[in-house]
Amino acid sequence: MGDGTATATTDLDLRLERHRVELTGYCYRMLGSSFEAEDAVQDTMVRAWRSYEKFEGRSSLRSWLYRIATNVCLDMLTAGNKRARPMDLTDSTPLAQAALSPRPDNTWLEPMPDARVLPTVEDPAEAAVAKESVRLAFMAALQQLPAKQRAVLILREVLAWKASEVAELLDTSVASVNSALQRARATLAERDHGGADAAVSDPLDEEQQKLLDRYVAAFEGYDMTALTALLHEDAIMTMPPFDLWLTGPADITGFMTTLGAACAGSHLVPVSVNGLPGFAQYKPDEETGGFSPWAVQVLEISDGRITGFHCFLDTKRWFPLFGLPLHFPLDVEGETDQVQEGQ
Repeated sequence: MGDGTATATTDLDLRLERHRVELTGYCYRMLGSSFEAEDAVQDTMVRAWRSYEKFEGRSSLRSWLYRIATNVCLDMLTAGNKRARPMDLTDSTPLAQAALSPRPDNTWLEPMPDARVLPTVEDPAEAAVAKESVRLAFMAALQQLPAKQRAVLILREVLAWKASEVAELLDTSVASVNSALQRARATLAERDHGGADAAVSDPLDEEQQKLLDRYVAAFEGYDMTALTALLHEDAIMTMPPFDLWLTGPADITGFMTTLGAACAGSHLVPVSVNGLPGFAQYKPDEETGGFSPWAVQVLEISDGRITGFHCFLDTKRWFPLFGLPLHFPLDVEGETDQVQEGQ
């Protein structure tokens, strides 16, 4: 009998685990935080495991898990904190007035590796919608919605649930769901949540890949002339946890050669982050003679130019999330492949 219980437990664990990635994606869109999303999913799994005997199979296991996850997220959102990007909070700063003022971690929209939130799907259109819905601009727009509208919009527009299914999940009426969806759409329409990165192909087309190759050469060579040629005239640079953000190639490259001059000689490792191309930046480390983590860079691109250059600097949190080492030896040849295989 003991063996039967153990087998049933293992079977339930496996059935729950199959839903982890999509649930993490859902909670991440709801909460805007990588770590809070993973905590919420863990809480969901524990609650499901404990109350499984009460689950009578009136709905599918998947929709039951989404109901639990939604309640967990709504509880976490009662504090009212809205994750944001620097440009959601302050005006752009001219380079001459640039100051690095950090804000608490819970201020910021956080980056997320694609592999943790985007389940493998057969349908290219479905995959494209999933990717677009975790891009930074869309995620920031989602954070402006009241929590229940956020849940409705994600379930209806991103996950393609029927209004009746969402109504059942939220214990409300179809009319109420449709009304919430209309209001959520209207709020998003008022905000320019940046169509720029919607132009990113999946996978990257040849021109976009060439742009990234040129970017790596320019950044690793710290060639500001080459970098200027790649940046859109309205390109934005952000550096959470600092609230500073810069606009335009002159201020961005000016920052990189003054306050950011220590990044010269950096090494970039490609990562897939928020449905966008990105890089883990390792900066030369004089103490060890190798390279130390400096930032997870997320790039937004459109029409052959880089429109957004977002550097998340809290590397002790981000690099382990991406499965990246916290140190690179001086000889990095061949190391990049090894790191990418760990992705």
